[in-house]
Amino acid sequence: MEYSPTIIPFENFNAEEDGKQLRAAMKGFGTDEQVIIDVLTSRSNDQRQEIAVWFKNFLGRDLIDDLKSELGGKFEDVIIALMLKPDEYLCKQLHKAMAGMGTDESTLIEILCTKTNEEISRLIGAYEDLYDRPLEEDLCSETGGYFRRLLVMILSGARDQTGEVDVELAQQQAAELFNAGEGKLGTDEEVFNRVISHGSFPHLRHVFEEYKHLSGKTIEQAVKDEMSGDLQEAILAIIESVQSTSAFFAKRLFTAMEGMGTDDATLIRIIVSRSEMDLGSIKSEFERLYDRTLLSAVKSETSGDYKHALCSIIGSA
Repeated sequence: MEYSPTIIPFENFNAEEDGKQLRAAMKGFGTDEQVIIDVLTSRSNDQRQEIAVWFKNFLGRDLIDDLKSELGGKFEDVIIALMLKPDEYLCKQLHKAMAGMGTDESTLIEILCTKTNEEISRLIGAYEDLYDRPLEEDLCSETGGYFRRLLVMILSGARDQTGEVDVELAQQQAAELFNAGEGKLGTDEEVFNRVISHGSFPHLRHVFEEYKHLSGKTIEQAVKDEMSGDLQEAILAIIESVQSTSAFFAKRLFTAMEGMGTDDATLIRIIVSRSEMDLGSIKSEFERLYDRTLLSAVKSETSGDYKHALCSIIGSA
């Protein structure tokens, strides 16, 4: 996976100094939002957790509660997202996507279809800690059909993590995919689910190359022709992640800002959750794909402290 974060641990970090700065920014009449942005967008999540611990131990206050009482709107959403532990934040996003009437399948796909076995395993544990019920149980009650089966396979940690490429197996699986789709009337979704959810990303790259040799079509074209709905979106998300996780997220960000209105929830989730992973790479891909910087796009779609916080996380470099 590409690794180019925009937020790295702050060098001369001092939890007490930062805690005092944040307390002063929220104390009395009015709030100094710029101080909150400057401190929290330039510290790693581990460092933010240390600040929260200092806040609790020395001031007897809950930093997240204080921030919630002082801030509002989308700006508050960004700051609270930064303050939550990464796995906890994504679990809350998964829960929100499944709560109430209807299900936000696109969010489930974005979070679950781009993860390694280890990341999935952490999410499963964090979800049960938070909600006292298995993530799989909630997913099964909110999704159905082959889409549900694919998500369950992903949760089971079936994906090979060795990164080894078996050329002979790749050729065999490319033929299986062809015979399950283009090569027959109708589609055998089970074959697509099995191959796509089990192979390591390097191995799947080889499978997709073999598929193109065999069929003359890309695997994306085949999936678009053979499937529809949530299953199509989920399999395409995995295919795009296999080819470039950064490009997948760059496209998600572009879609979130395209046309009338902005999908702020997706914008915040990707920018915050990828900031210590590969947001630098996502920025590069965004510029390569759309011939404009991610920073300029976000500036034109947001305003006020919300804009300042996002832009500070993205960084100008």
